[in-house]
Amino acid sequence: MGKNLTGLVFFSGKILAMKINLALAQINTKLGDVEANLAKHLDYIEQAKAAKADLLVFPELSLTGYVLQDLVASVAHKPTDDDPIFKHLLKASHDLDLVVGFVDEDSRHRFYIASAYLSGGKVLHVHHKVYLPTYGLFDEGRFFAWGDSVRAFDTKFGRMGMLICEDFWHASPPYLLWLDGADIMLFSSASPGRGLNDKDKLESARWVERITKAYASMFTSFVAHANRVGYEDGLHFWGGATIFDPTGEELAHGPYNEEAITYSELDLNQLRRTRARLPLLRDERTALVQKELNRILARD
Repeated sequence: MGKNLTGLVFFSGKILAMKINLALAQINTKLGDVEANLAKHLDYIEQAKAAKADLLVFPELSLTGYVLQDLVASVAHKPTDDDPIFKHLLKASHDLDLVVGFVDEDSRHRFYIASAYLSGGKVLHVHHKVYLPTYGLFDEGRFFAWGDSVRAFDTKFGRMGMLICEDFWHASPPYLLWLDGADIMLFSSASPGRGLNDKDKLESARWVERITKAYASMFTSFVAHANRVGYEDGLHFWGGATIFDPTGEELAHGPYNEEAITYSELDLNQLRRTRARLPLLRDERTALVQKELNRILARD
């Protein structure tokens, strides 16, 4: 990927679009029923295609449901064109790019909470969740393996990064994506509602919206969050998809507690405007961070 003197971005020899019609799908899934969930994905893909979306993002574990426990091995799939589920999604990715949530299985039969970015019939990137909450009502660490990398990747719309739920509850993964060149961060969640109060939204929703807004403004990047809806094994998922621009301004907000697609146009020229005014990326002292991390780790 490179630039010419006009500022246009090239990917595989092609000029990239400077605007993206981004869509976030907040869906209710059927626990363990991958085929039914695939059918819903294909329906939402058709809706997004009709709305001229360029990229459609689904929530965490959108193909499987969340509280899988002993179902994990039975719902795992591989993002390949000979997989009975992914062959349909890869075909659909010729019309618009997709991010889907699934259970990935490696060659040694370890299972991961994963997101796959699909484009033009190919898998551009797979992210394995690196932080597995195993406290309170969460028990992911009992059933899944931990991911071990956080990487940005190139798309026809520029360089992006994906994180899954608890990953972005920690500051280091978004920071790593920023340093690795991600200008658009795509967050997906199956986040249960917690914290009832007398305000207009759950405290868990309020907290997630605060931190996604903060990442957008601190890292002068676009940040989008897709969260599922519905009820599953006593858990309530609240939806409320959000998209923030590089200044931290909210571009779009989905409804709470109902299925929907939330759309927003991203003007990639805003990255240049914001970073010229607020050169946080230019001034970031990564060597200092590395030096101090080495010092802190050496103490142990």
